[in-house]
Amino acid sequence: MFYKFSLYGFLKNLRFFEPFLILFFRDLDFSFFQMGILFAVRDFSANLLEIPAGVLADTFGRRKSMLLSFGSYILSFIIFTLSDSYPVFLLAMLLFALGDALRSGTHKALILEYLNIKNLRHLKVSYYGHTRAASQFGSAINSLLAAGLVFYSGSYRYIFGVSILPYLLDLINLASYPAELDGELIGFRKEGTIKQIRATGRIFLAIFKEPRTVRALINSSSFTAFFKVTKDYLQPIVTTLALSLPFLLAYQDAQRSAVLLGGVYFIIYLVSSYASRNSAQFQQKIGQLPQAINITFLIGAFFLFSAGLATHYELNALAIFVFLGFYILQNLRKPLTVAFISDQISSQVMAAGLSVESQFTNMIMVVLAPVAGALADLFGVGATLGILGAGMLLLSRLVKVAEQQRD
Repeated sequence: MFYKFSLYGFLKNLRFFEPFLILFFRDLDFSFFQMGILFAVRDFSANLLEIPAGVLADTFGRRKSMLLSFGSYILSFIIFTLSDSYPVFLLAMLLFALGDALRSGTHKALILEYLNIKNLRHLKVSYYGHTRAASQFGSAINSLLAAGLVFYSGSYRYIFGVSILPYLLDLINLASYPAELDGELIGFRKEGTIKQIRATGRIFLAIFKEPRTVRALINSSSFTAFFKVTKDYLQPIVTTLALSLPFLLAYQDAQRSAVLLGGVYFIIYLVSSYASRNSAQFQQKIGQLPQAINITFLIGAFFLFSAGLATHYELNALAIFVFLGFYILQNLRKPLTVAFISDQISSQVMAAGLSVESQFTNMIMVVLAPVAGALADLFGVGATLGILGAGMLLLSRLVKVAEQQRD
């Protein structure tokens, strides 16, 4: 199953629009605030659907949830390809949110269920880190293919349409997963289904009675939220640097920026892939799992603040280098936080429990995305990143996880 899990992550990250998403919207004359609203709609919708989707996965089957997720993604890509209307894009974001809600936490639960079945739970940090490395390698390849597509076409128009193909292939891969990975299901009988939902709900509510568990969820989700809201601001930074360099002057601005963006993202994701594979060794060098999580949160806040400072003073090459560190850190700590959270949650409701982390992430992003967009319109990208980095630093004390873990 390792290769199927890795193939899933590789194909999932062949999102040819990701390295150019901000530029795609800017090309349509959307402001940063308008983009922030689009992202907020996506995250708010995913937030509403997150817990029901987790319960759906644990009750009716995680594999079916994943198949529905990718179907929703594909519909979203079709709309983005055929339209350039802001209101219609809101609908596309709703479909994208449905895909996220059905997927987030669910595939992690599939992996953890497999490790439970094979008595390999003690390897969860290393195993998940290696599968995540395949995802990051997919992102690295994606950046080169996406750059080639934009350079060849001279337009961002086709980046969503071409993304449909790898998602169709991933649908086939997911359909081949064995039924045993769905976990313990009562079935589709009305009585059994209601019983399963109630049992899931009771254990799910119990999660919030454990302060240590809640703090771990907030720690992971807040870091991820800051990362996701700010990571795409790398695109205008790289574009500014690309257009200031005396190369490929005979080509359009989109083509010139595509070359540098493709190269930068390729390096970022290639190094991130290596970081994910070595997350277990990273934990061992730092010490205990909670200590590693707390230290990486502080370092992430410093990286974000430094990237903002460098951008503000037009040290764009330095800002790109710092963003590289931020990406590496996110991929080092993600397997650590998944492992830490999984120690606190019953395996029977793993998808619902991990979905809580995703829901917290979305709640924070609903607020952060429009705020970041408005700040970027008013003060520029550099000041925005600096302000958010300072806010993240202040937050680090409040979300520090406890050293003691549940047995």
